[in-house]
Amino acid sequence: MMQRIIFATNNQGKMKEVKEILSDLDVEVMSLKEAGIFIDITEDGTTFEENAIIKAKAIHELAGGLILADDSGLEVDNLSKEPGVYSARYMGEDTSYKIKNQNILDRLEGVPDEKRTARFVCAIAAVLPDGEVITTTGSMEGRIGYKESGENGFGYDPIFYLPEYSCSTADLSMELKNKLSHRGIALNKMKEELVRKNARENAK
Repeated sequence: MMQRIIFATNNQGKMKEVKEILSDLDVEVMSLKEAGIFIDITEDGTTFEENAIIKAKAIHELAGGLILADDSGLEVDNLSKEPGVYSARYMGEDTSYKIKNQNILDRLEGVPDEKRTARFVCAIAAVLPDGEVITTTGSMEGRIGYKESGENGFGYDPIFYLPEYSCSTADLSMELKNKLSHRGIALNKMKEELVRKNARENAK
């Protein structure tokens, strides 16, 4: 069943994480660009799960095979769970994360630690070769720090602070981040689902 997986993204930081986590599947994992797919998908779902399914289905219609897509984002409790499903498009898609991060820090100025709670949420959707859809989710709790820190992450990682590790998610090693992260949790759950399905197919 699993010969190759197309992961519906061109985000290099994300692809690096995905390839690392799926590396033991012994299957080629490709980004949209690597698969030669250039498409704009309108993500108009109201939840992370809906958006992940929209993306995976759109690519499956074009390419068939096994498609994975994720939708993930940051929820800041003090900001009514913004930016949420709009995390990638927050303040405009072409706005740099430096500016987005600074905006969140500015809006939380003077807010004490205990009210800076936030989480990263990730939903992963798989569309199997026969069109069946599976979804998994993962989340990582933390809080918004007071300044950007760290070079290992991307997006909102530099302002997402993990009290138990006394650092931001951009300060973590790739290995530890993949274990703890919302995407790592959701992707590992998905990997288990796919391996189980594969084993069942092969046993027939």
